[in-house]
Amino acid sequence: MAHMKPLDQSATPELAQDFAIFEEILGFVPNSLLTMQRKPEMVKGFGVLTKAVMSESGEVDLGFMRLIAHFASRASGCQYCEAHSLIAANIHGVSQEKLDAIWDYQTSDLYSDAERVALDYALAAGSVPNAVTSELMEKMREHWTENQVVEILGAVCLYGFLNRWNDSMATDLEEPPAAMGKRVLSQGGWDGGKHLKKD
Repeated sequence: MAHMKPLDQSATPELAQDFAIFEEILGFVPNSLLTMQRKPEMVKGFGVLTKAVMSESGEVDLGFMRLIAHFASRASGCQYCEAHSLIAANIHGVSQEKLDAIWDYQTSDLYSDAERVALDYALAAGSVPNAVTSELMEKMREHWTENQVVEILGAVCLYGFLNRWNDSMATDLEEPPAAMGKRVLSQGGWDGGKHLKKD
């Protein structure tokens, strides 16, 4: 059960446009932001950062950027964000078949060599202590430009904030990401943790 109850979406009318950003990304306003709205300027600031990191004019595919976020969240252990990022990846064009193969990304034909390296990088960058090595950076440079690496690391860092927020708040997981977690992530040991009521 969440440590702090989310407020109703209508509680802060001036956040309507900010919430719309996340409805577009996820199909709903997440409980994390409904809790955060106690400090409206935080929601606004996070929305600005999200739009900058997950920019439609970016060089890295937006669906893949959500897979980067997923692996960063996996490294941190935030089961809320692990599930959320897969919902966002699906909405932004990553097929369900590819998501279903997420645990086999190193061997699945659905993932390219460039994607494998970037997902390894996200795991390393999202780890504490940080596990990015010069050898891993060299592998990244074989597949990604410097601009693309900056975008990829931006996604890791964006979700670093969310990982800390949601695990510290024990944010309740909404139904769509909970269903995605049960379908895709449970085969790797995901159970929703503190974010999901157990039957």
